[in-house]
Amino acid sequence: MGRFLQVAGLVIGLAGLVLQFCITIPASMAAGRSFFGSIVFYFSFFTILTNIGAVLVHASLLSPSGYAWFPAFAGPRMRAGVGVAITMVFIIYATVLAQLWQPQGLFLLCDVLLHYVTPALFVLWWLVAGADGSTRWRDISWWMVYPIAYLVYALARAPISGDVPYSFLDVARNGVASVAIAALTTTGLFLVLCIVAVLVDRGVTRIRAPGVR
Repeated sequence: MGRFLQVAGLVIGLAGLVLQFCITIPASMAAGRSFFGSIVFYFSFFTILTNIGAVLVHASLLSPSGYAWFPAFAGPRMRAGVGVAITMVFIIYATVLAQLWQPQGLFLLCDVLLHYVTPALFVLWWLVAGADGSTRWRDISWWMVYPIAYLVYALARAPISGDVPYSFLDVARNGVASVAIAALTTTGLFLVLCIVAVLVDRGVTRIRAPGVR
């Protein structure tokens, strides 16, 4: 079951990322960005970066030579951290971003794959086979680096590029106070998910059948 979920997560994750790249770059260039600027824009989304992380976790563990591919992504701390981040992707999109636009065609397909399907597959895999009870409370400080670094990058990039990947981070449109509240709220949610991840990691390993990996 665990291996099936990994293969499905890898294949669907890669397909979603590649398809999103292929439709985002032309649309971004049509909006006035350069080719290089469009590539930077594509990689500026938390969703894209997190799905890449999930794909690398699956790829590293499915490698025939063990952990030879991207070994840093094979460890339990990284697996749990990516699980937290991709859960965040699902929650924020389902509760906030999905209400802000109505994608059609291939954009809708990518949205479903990257915001719903890949998070569900990754979290289910982690619960079935990825969690091993080895996460510690101190791991939370490492996991929190990711959302904080992303917020710093997104906010620092906005005055230079003139755009933000997510509308709730747009200082020019929403004001400093609104963006600060949004940043604190999302960071707080991430922290709560980190705490839940540690507790769940410890819990599922107690009830999982011995020897399941």
